[in-house]
Amino acid sequence: MSKITVVVCDHIHQSGLDLLENDEQIELINAADEPKDKLISEIIPNADIAITRSSTDVDEKFLENSDNIKAIVRAGVGVDNVDMDGCSKRGIIVMNVPTANTIAAVELTMTHLLSCVRKFPYAHNNLKLDRVWRRQDWYGTELKDKKIGIIGFGNIGSRVGTRAKAFEMDVLAYDPYVNASKALNLDIKYTQNFEDILNCDIITIHTPKNKETVGMIGKDEIAKMKDGVILINCARGGLYDEDALLEGLENGKIAMAGIDVFNEEPATSHPFLDLDNVTLTPHLGANTKESQRNIALQASQQAIDAAKGISYPNALNLPIKENELPDFVRPFLELVQKMGHLSAQITKSAISSITIITKGDIGEYISSMGTFATVGVLTESIGNQINYVNAEFVAKERNINVITEVKANDTGFTNKVTIKLTTQHGVISISGTVFDGNKQRIIKIDDYHLDIEPKGNMIFFRNTDTRGVIGEVGKTIADHDLNIADFRLGRDDKSQALAVVVVDGDISKSLMTKLASMEECISVSYANL
Repeated sequence: MSKITVVVCDHIHQSGLDLLENDEQIELINAADEPKDKLISEIIPNADIAITRSSTDVDEKFLENSDNIKAIVRAGVGVDNVDMDGCSKRGIIVMNVPTANTIAAVELTMTHLLSCVRKFPYAHNNLKLDRVWRRQDWYGTELKDKKIGIIGFGNIGSRVGTRAKAFEMDVLAYDPYVNASKALNLDIKYTQNFEDILNCDIITIHTPKNKETVGMIGKDEIAKMKDGVILINCARGGLYDEDALLEGLENGKIAMAGIDVFNEEPATSHPFLDLDNVTLTPHLGANTKESQRNIALQASQQAIDAAKGISYPNALNLPIKENELPDFVRPFLELVQKMGHLSAQITKSAISSITIITKGDIGEYISSMGTFATVGVLTESIGNQINYVNAEFVAKERNINVITEVKANDTGFTNKVTIKLTTQHGVISISGTVFDGNKQRIIKIDDYHLDIEPKGNMIFFRNTDTRGVIGEVGKTIADHDLNIADFRLGRDDKSQALAVVVVDGDISKSLMTKLASMEECISVSYANL
């Protein structure tokens, strides 16, 4: 019986290598020290399974040499360096290791928190490096009775919360995508008002990095904070606007900051390095012996399971080869996932149910439709921790009811699919179809009939149907240096209208605030697909 070849492209803990080497059905090639050009051109063509980390890009060149690969394991959480679409088209399953470094990230957050309040690194350097004994220079503050605001209450944020409770802190959680009960069951306060977080003594952030969270703490938010606030970021670079953070640290508005992640890494010449009120580490969130061992063991076991066809744990994509499905199905799967993601971005609220309704022959694939829709919905709140394998489990874990319905086709379309998202703030319904084999279109949002491609930076402006609104919306967008790429309008029978505006460029908070202030505005939201 021929062995299955597993190539380890980057360095992992020896425990993972041992696990692979001791399996009689696996031929291990440890190529971590090989030049990348040799790895890709000479070693990858012989691989059945590949284990990668951040040092190896799974890009077009890599995939061109991956004819024999059936699965890739990313030994870590992030998959920014993996061409997911390219892998899917080639039938390659991509897996990650999303939870192995959870405790390491939690404890690093607490390390920065304690270092900031007691100025530990500076007192240490003053004594050890400068040989100066000046106790009076290093008065800190206590965590007890301080209010800490936690942005993002998932695996890491919730654990930071329980540890903060142990320090007798007043803990406040903010996460619009989780039910308040998750915090309340831990005896932690919960808020839906972001302004409450800005009023805390200490703020720490634990969210995925996406268009909603990048720069979510900027100059305006910092201005609303208490003087002497402490900010912590051990999650993703860019969640705090670095220029605004630098200004706040320099003028004293921010007393201390603890930073492990940066916009651009390595950050060896970052201006933060010149400040004496910030504790800095070089992206050490996963850097514990236990974490690295866990990552290596989990990644290697996933590689073995995939090699033997046993299972594909934490699969992030669903490989679909063109000849395995009718031609008309794949665009609908992509469409329903986009519609799910769109509905979650518009509502930005805790979800109680996801309903998928099909009409037409596409109903034969309702189960897949449900999976793709659920992945799309949950991607907004938990990022790459959601995948096609665990979508149903994660939905149940969050008490989200996924409902699928196949109905008779009473429409004028060959096939039609609808998503209804029920949240704590109401229900949103989005319908779509596919024209000419692959042209995906959204044809209805709630009671508004439209025809728009689900793509790009999209503003959803609901207003009273009065004269001059379209012109004012267009002018407001132009005043914010954005070009309108598409503008579609739908009207209902209640004298209301919905404008969907696609713009070239990023949608700013100031633009959304300006649109919301218009007298005719009922609601305004935005999304990116």
